[in-house]
Amino acid sequence: MKETIKDLPVSERPYEKCEQYGPGHLSDAELLAVILRTGNKDLNSVQLAHQILRKDETHQNLKGLMYLSREQLMEIPGIGSVKANQLLVIGELVRRLSLLNTEESVTLGSPLSIAEYFMNDLRYETREYVYAVYLNQCCKMIKKLMITKGTVNASLISPREIYLEALKCNAVSVVLVHNHPSGNAKPSQEDQKVTVQVKQSGELLNIPLIDHIIIGDMSYYSFAEAGMLNR
Repeated sequence: MKETIKDLPVSERPYEKCEQYGPGHLSDAELLAVILRTGNKDLNSVQLAHQILRKDETHQNLKGLMYLSREQLMEIPGIGSVKANQLLVIGELVRRLSLLNTEESVTLGSPLSIAEYFMNDLRYETREYVYAVYLNQCCKMIKKLMITKGTVNASLISPREIYLEALKCNAVSVVLVHNHPSGNAKPSQEDQKVTVQVKQSGELLNIPLIDHIIIGDMSYYSFAEAGMLNR
């Protein structure tokens, strides 16, 4: 027989617990239960929340929520289009909260600062995204431009496109940033080929490629730090 939320003591009901003690006193599953409000015919909202948090086999708990697609969420009994959208919005809010600073105010003067800026935005992506980041003489970001998504392939990345934009926005230097969905930030041969290709184009225009940052899962690789741009 299904145990409903109303069957729980008042002190254990997520919504009431949140009202009395605040959201900081709720478990991950209880936080989701407050958003879900209802469960399904067999599970209450807390039990349903636990199923959601275990849905991704590789990434468990709240981290796993960031990797789930709408289709995967809707495979869970009790999760329809509305609830799936609510859960996806949570992930998007997390990403946007991590990027509250406007691009013009962001100073990216070191590989670590660049990696930290992009980490939360890219570490959960299941496809590779490649960005060109344009900096002024004070290392403040003028803008970022997504060059391609899906894979890092030299045939898909156009140095001409990257540097036309650099000239338009009067950039002093350029940084390439892309993610590895595997979580391993070690560069591939294709990553190295792309880096050389863009670096050589920048040298001709006197707008140097000062780094290529690869984002992994809470890790990064910097071509500059590794001395790969001096070759």
